[in-house]
Amino acid sequence: MNTTKTSALSYALWADLGLLVKFKLSLMVVISSMMTYWVLAQDTFSWTDLALLSFGGLAVTFAANALNQAIERDYDKLMKRTAMRPVAAGRMPFSTAILFSGMFCLLGTSLLALLHPAAALLGMISFVMYGFVYTPLKRYSPIAIPVGAIPGALPVLIGGVAATGGFTPAVVCLFALQYLWQFPHFWSIAWLGHSDYMRAGFRLINDVDGEPDPKYGLYSAVYALLSAVPLIACKLTMALPAGIFAMMCLLILVYAAFAYQLYLHNNAAAARRLMFASFFYLPLLFGLFILGALNS
Repeated sequence: MNTTKTSALSYALWADLGLLVKFKLSLMVVISSMMTYWVLAQDTFSWTDLALLSFGGLAVTFAANALNQAIERDYDKLMKRTAMRPVAAGRMPFSTAILFSGMFCLLGTSLLALLHPAAALLGMISFVMYGFVYTPLKRYSPIAIPVGAIPGALPVLIGGVAATGGFTPAVVCLFALQYLWQFPHFWSIAWLGHSDYMRAGFRLINDVDGEPDPKYGLYSAVYALLSAVPLIACKLTMALPAGIFAMMCLLILVYAAFAYQLYLHNNAAAARRLMFASFFYLPLLFGLFILGALNS
Protein backbone atom coordinates (compact mmCIF):
# COMPACT_ATOMS: atom_id res chain seq x y z
CA MET A 1 0.00 0.00 0.00
CA ASN A 2 2.79 2.42 0.96
CA THR A 3 4.61 1.61 -2.28
CA THR A 4 1.44 2.36 -4.25
CA LYS A 5 0.96 5.68 -2.45
CA THR A 6 4.60 6.61 -3.00
CA SER A 7 4.32 5.80 -6.70
CA ALA A 8 1.13 7.85 -6.99
CA LEU A 9 2.72 10.82 -5.22
CA SER A 10 5.82 10.56 -7.40
CA TYR A 11 3.69 10.48 -10.56
CA ALA A 12 1.66 13.47 -9.33
CA LEU A 13 4.84 15.46 -8.67
CA TRP A 14 6.21 14.72 -12.13
CA ALA A 15 2.85 15.56 -13.71
CA ASP A 16 2.74 18.89 -11.85
CA LEU A 17 6.32 19.64 -12.83
CA GLY A 18 5.38 19.05 -16.46
CA LEU A 19 2.46 21.45 -16.08
CA LEU A 20 4.66 24.01 -14.32
CA VAL A 21 7.22 24.16 -17.13
CA LYS A 22 4.62 23.68 -19.92
CA PHE A 23 6.60 20.74 -21.28
CA LYS A 24 4.84 20.37 -24.66
CA LEU A 25 4.95 24.10 -25.43
CA SER A 26 8.59 24.30 -24.33
CA LEU A 27 9.46 21.41 -26.61
CA MET A 28 7.87 23.21 -29.57
CA VAL A 29 9.94 26.32 -28.80
CA VAL A 30 13.18 24.37 -28.62
CA ILE A 31 12.44 22.49 -31.85
CA SER A 32 12.57 25.80 -33.76
CA SER A 33 16.02 26.44 -32.25
CA MET A 34 17.20 22.96 -33.22
CA MET A 35 15.86 23.33 -36.75
CA THR A 36 17.63 26.68 -37.12
CA TYR A 37 20.89 25.04 -36.07
CA TRP A 38 20.30 22.23 -38.55
CA VAL A 39 19.68 24.70 -41.39
CA LEU A 40 22.71 26.90 -40.73
CA ALA A 41 25.40 24.59 -39.29
CA GLN A 42 26.21 22.75 -42.53
CA ASP A 43 29.90 21.64 -42.39
CA THR A 44 30.24 22.63 -38.72
CA PHE A 45 27.32 20.45 -37.58
CA SER A 46 27.99 18.70 -34.27
CA TRP A 47 25.69 16.32 -32.41
CA THR A 48 27.27 17.45 -29.15
CA ASP A 49 26.46 21.09 -29.91
CA LEU A 50 22.93 20.15 -30.92
CA ALA A 51 22.46 18.32 -27.61
CA LEU A 52 23.80 21.31 -25.62
CA LEU A 53 21.50 23.62 -27.58
CA SER A 54 18.49 21.35 -27.06
CA PHE A 55 18.87 20.74 -23.32
CA GLY A 56 20.13 24.25 -22.60
CA GLY A 57 17.28 25.89 -24.49
CA LEU A 58 14.73 23.54 -22.95
CA ALA A 59 15.95 24.32 -19.42
CA VAL A 60 15.81 28.11 -19.97
CA THR A 61 12.29 27.79 -21.39
CA PHE A 62 11.30 25.66 -18.39
CA ALA A 63 12.67 28.37 -16.10
CA ALA A 64 10.70 31.15 -17.80
CA ASN A 65 7.44 29.18 -17.72
CA ALA A 66 7.87 28.24 -14.06
CA LEU A 67 8.55 31.88 -13.15
CA ASN A 68 5.51 32.98 -15.16
CA GLN A 69 3.20 30.60 -13.29
CA ALA A 70 4.62 31.61 -9.92
CA ILE A 71 4.08 35.31 -10.63
CA GLU A 72 0.59 34.83 -12.10
CA ARG A 73 -0.69 32.30 -9.56
CA ASP A 74 -3.44 34.60 -8.22
CA TYR A 75 -4.64 35.46 -11.73
CA ASP A 76 -4.47 31.87 -12.97
CA LYS A 77 -7.01 30.96 -10.28
CA LEU A 78 -9.57 33.18 -12.04
CA MET A 79 -9.36 31.46 -15.44
CA LYS A 80 -10.86 28.08 -16.30
CA ARG A 81 -7.94 27.25 -18.58
CA THR A 82 -5.31 27.79 -15.88
CA ALA A 83 -7.10 27.26 -12.55
CA MET A 84 -5.68 23.75 -12.14
CA ARG A 85 -2.05 24.71 -12.68
CA PRO A 86 0.00 23.44 -9.71
CA VAL A 87 0.83 26.80 -8.08
CA ALA A 88 -2.58 28.34 -8.74
CA ALA A 89 -4.37 25.26 -7.38
CA GLY A 90 -2.17 25.17 -4.27
CA ARG A 91 -0.57 21.79 -5.01
CA MET A 92 2.88 23.40 -5.29
CA PRO A 93 4.19 26.20 -3.04
CA PHE A 94 5.28 29.49 -4.61
CA SER A 95 8.80 28.99 -3.20
CA THR A 96 9.11 25.57 -4.87
CA ALA A 97 8.14 27.00 -8.26
CA ILE A 98 10.72 29.77 -7.84
CA LEU A 99 13.35 27.21 -6.84
CA PHE A 100 12.65 25.13 -9.94
CA SER A 101 12.81 28.27 -12.07
CA GLY A 102 16.20 29.26 -10.65
CA MET A 103 17.65 25.77 -11.01
CA PHE A 104 16.50 25.42 -14.62
CA CYS A 105 17.79 28.91 -15.47
CA LEU A 106 21.23 28.15 -14.03
CA LEU A 107 21.38 24.78 -15.79
CA GLY A 108 20.18 26.17 -19.12
CA THR A 109 22.49 29.18 -19.29
CA SER A 110 25.46 27.01 -18.23
CA LEU A 111 24.82 24.55 -21.06
CA LEU A 112 24.36 27.37 -23.57
CA ALA A 113 27.60 29.01 -22.37
CA LEU A 114 29.43 25.84 -23.39
CA LEU A 115 28.21 26.54 -26.93
CA HIS A 116 28.88 30.28 -27.17
CA PRO A 117 28.85 33.19 -24.68
CA ALA A 118 26.30 35.02 -26.85
CA ALA A 119 23.96 31.99 -26.71
CA ALA A 120 24.01 32.10 -22.90
CA LEU A 121 23.43 35.87 -22.91
CA LEU A 122 20.48 35.52 -25.28
CA GLY A 123 19.06 32.76 -23.10
CA MET A 124 19.22 35.02 -20.04
CA ILE A 125 17.70 37.95 -21.96
CA SER A 126 14.86 35.68 -23.05
CA PHE A 127 14.26 34.56 -19.46
CA VAL A 128 14.25 38.11 -18.07
CA MET A 129 12.06 39.55 -20.83
CA TYR A 130 9.47 36.79 -20.54
CA GLY A 131 9.32 36.71 -16.77
CA PHE A 132 9.81 40.35 -15.80
CA VAL A 133 8.62 42.36 -18.82
CA TYR A 134 6.05 40.37 -20.82
CA THR A 135 4.36 38.71 -17.82
CA PRO A 136 3.43 41.91 -15.91
CA LEU A 137 2.79 43.87 -19.13
CA LYS A 138 -0.08 41.53 -20.07
CA ARG A 139 -2.24 43.21 -17.44
CA TYR A 140 -1.80 46.69 -18.87
CA SER A 141 -1.66 46.73 -22.64
CA PRO A 142 -1.93 44.62 -25.83
CA ILE A 143 1.62 45.83 -26.53
CA ALA A 144 2.55 42.78 -24.45
CA ILE A 145 2.25 40.54 -27.53
CA PRO A 146 4.86 42.33 -29.71
CA VAL A 147 7.10 42.56 -26.63
CA GLY A 148 6.57 38.90 -25.72
CA ALA A 149 7.25 37.88 -29.32
CA ILE A 150 10.90 38.93 -28.82
CA PRO A 151 11.77 36.25 -26.23
CA GLY A 152 9.50 33.94 -28.22
CA ALA A 153 11.76 34.31 -31.26
CA LEU A 154 15.10 34.43 -29.44
CA PRO A 155 15.48 30.61 -29.57
CA VAL A 156 16.07 31.04 -33.31
CA LEU A 157 18.86 33.55 -32.62
CA ILE A 158 20.33 31.16 -30.06
CA GLY A 159 20.28 28.30 -32.57
CA GLY A 160 21.75 30.58 -35.24
CA VAL A 161 24.57 31.78 -33.00
CA ALA A 162 25.33 28.19 -32.03
CA ALA A 163 25.55 27.25 -35.71
CA THR A 164 27.42 30.25 -37.14
CA GLY A 165 29.12 31.87 -34.17
CA GLY A 166 27.48 35.24 -34.85
CA PHE A 167 24.51 37.24 -36.07
CA THR A 168 24.66 36.58 -39.79
CA PRO A 169 22.00 37.91 -42.23
CA ALA A 170 20.50 34.42 -42.47
CA VAL A 171 20.18 34.19 -38.66
CA VAL A 172 18.43 37.57 -38.50
CA CYS A 173 16.05 36.60 -41.32
CA LEU A 174 15.02 33.38 -39.58
CA PHE A 175 14.53 35.32 -36.34
CA ALA A 176 12.23 37.74 -38.19
CA LEU A 177 10.19 34.85 -39.61
CA GLN A 178 9.58 33.38 -36.16
CA TYR A 179 8.85 36.82 -34.70
CA LEU A 180 6.14 37.55 -37.30
CA TRP A 181 4.66 34.05 -36.98
CA GLN A 182 3.74 34.73 -33.38
CA PHE A 183 1.22 37.51 -34.05
CA PRO A 184 -1.48 35.40 -35.76
CA HIS A 185 -0.65 32.56 -33.37
CA PHE A 186 -1.10 34.51 -30.15
CA TRP A 187 -3.94 36.70 -31.40
CA SER A 188 -5.95 33.58 -32.25
CA ILE A 189 -5.28 32.17 -28.76
CA ALA A 190 -6.19 35.52 -27.18
CA TRP A 191 -9.39 35.61 -29.27
CA LEU A 192 -10.43 32.16 -28.06
CA GLY A 193 -9.64 32.91 -24.43
CA HIS A 194 -10.83 36.51 -24.45
CA SER A 195 -13.51 36.17 -21.77
CA ASP A 196 -11.16 34.20 -19.52
CA TYR A 197 -8.37 36.73 -19.95
CA MET A 198 -10.72 39.64 -19.27
CA ARG A 199 -11.95 37.93 -16.09
CA ALA A 200 -8.38 37.74 -14.82
CA GLY A 201 -7.57 41.31 -15.89
CA PHE A 202 -5.29 40.50 -18.84
CA ARG A 203 -5.39 42.86 -21.82
CA LEU A 204 -3.86 40.85 -24.65
CA ILE A 205 -6.19 42.22 -27.32
CA ASN A 206 -8.57 45.15 -27.53
CA ASP A 207 -12.29 44.52 -27.46
CA VAL A 208 -15.40 46.14 -28.88
CA ASP A 209 -18.50 45.98 -26.65
CA GLY A 210 -16.94 43.15 -24.65
CA GLU A 211 -16.02 41.08 -27.71
CA PRO A 212 -12.62 40.74 -29.44
CA ASP A 213 -11.93 43.52 -31.92
CA PRO A 214 -12.75 41.98 -35.35
CA LYS A 215 -9.78 43.75 -36.93
CA TYR A 216 -7.35 41.28 -35.34
CA GLY A 217 -8.09 38.83 -38.14
CA LEU A 218 -7.02 41.48 -40.65
CA TYR A 219 -3.96 42.36 -38.58
CA SER A 220 -3.05 38.66 -38.47
CA ALA A 221 -3.29 38.38 -42.26
CA VAL A 222 -1.05 41.44 -42.71
CA TYR A 223 1.61 40.07 -40.34
CA ALA A 224 1.50 36.70 -42.06
CA LEU A 225 2.06 38.37 -45.44
CA LEU A 226 4.87 40.50 -44.01
CA SER A 227 6.75 37.24 -43.53
CA ALA A 228 7.45 37.42 -47.28
CA VAL A 229 9.99 40.20 -46.60
CA PRO A 230 12.44 38.16 -44.47
CA LEU A 231 11.71 35.14 -46.66
CA ILE A 232 12.89 37.02 -49.75
CA ALA A 233 15.96 38.11 -47.78
CA CYS A 234 16.56 34.45 -46.90
CA LYS A 235 16.35 33.57 -50.60
CA LEU A 236 19.06 36.12 -51.33
CA THR A 237 21.36 35.11 -48.47
CA MET A 238 20.88 31.33 -48.41
CA ALA A 239 20.46 30.46 -52.10
CA LEU A 240 17.23 28.50 -51.61
CA PRO A 241 16.18 26.29 -54.54
CA ALA A 242 13.38 27.89 -56.57
CA GLY A 243 10.94 25.03 -55.91
CA ILE A 244 11.48 25.19 -52.14
CA PHE A 245 11.08 28.98 -52.18
CA ALA A 246 7.81 28.66 -54.10
CA MET A 247 6.44 26.20 -51.53
CA MET A 248 7.42 28.61 -48.74
CA CYS A 249 5.56 31.44 -50.46
CA LEU A 250 2.50 29.22 -50.83
CA LEU A 251 2.70 28.31 -47.13
CA ILE A 252 2.69 32.00 -46.19
CA LEU A 253 -0.35 32.61 -48.40
CA VAL A 254 -2.21 29.72 -46.76
CA TYR A 255 -1.36 31.07 -43.29
CA ALA A 256 -2.58 34.53 -44.32
CA ALA A 257 -5.78 33.01 -45.74
CA PHE A 258 -6.61 31.37 -42.40
CA ALA A 259 -6.02 34.72 -40.72
CA TYR A 260 -8.25 36.54 -43.20
CA GLN A 261 -11.00 34.02 -42.55
CA LEU A 262 -10.96 35.15 -38.92
CA TYR A 263 -11.49 38.72 -40.14
CA LEU A 264 -14.38 37.66 -42.39
CA HIS A 265 -16.20 35.47 -39.85
CA ASN A 266 -14.94 36.81 -36.50
CA ASN A 267 -15.97 33.69 -34.61
CA ALA A 268 -14.43 31.01 -32.43
CA ALA A 269 -14.36 28.41 -35.23
CA ALA A 270 -12.24 30.66 -37.45
CA ALA A 271 -9.96 31.57 -34.54
CA ARG A 272 -9.49 27.89 -33.71
CA ARG A 273 -8.64 27.07 -37.34
CA LEU A 274 -6.04 29.85 -37.37
CA MET A 275 -4.56 28.60 -34.10
CA PHE A 276 -4.18 25.05 -35.44
CA ALA A 277 -2.81 26.40 -38.74
CA SER A 278 -0.13 28.24 -36.75
CA PHE A 279 0.92 24.98 -35.08
CA PHE A 280 1.62 23.40 -38.47
CA TYR A 281 2.93 26.48 -40.27
CA LEU A 282 6.20 27.02 -38.40
CA PRO A 283 7.57 23.43 -38.40
CA LEU A 284 6.58 23.09 -42.06
CA LEU A 285 8.38 26.34 -42.92
CA PHE A 286 11.55 25.37 -41.07
CA GLY A 287 11.28 21.86 -42.49
CA LEU A 288 11.40 23.39 -45.97
CA PHE A 289 14.50 25.34 -44.96
CA ILE A 290 16.16 22.07 -43.91
CA LEU A 291 15.10 20.48 -47.19
CA GLY A 292 16.52 23.49 -49.05
CA ALA A 293 19.81 23.27 -47.17
CA LEU A 294 20.11 19.56 -48.02
CA ASN A 295 19.51 20.28 -51.71
CA SER A 296 21.63 23.40 -52.10
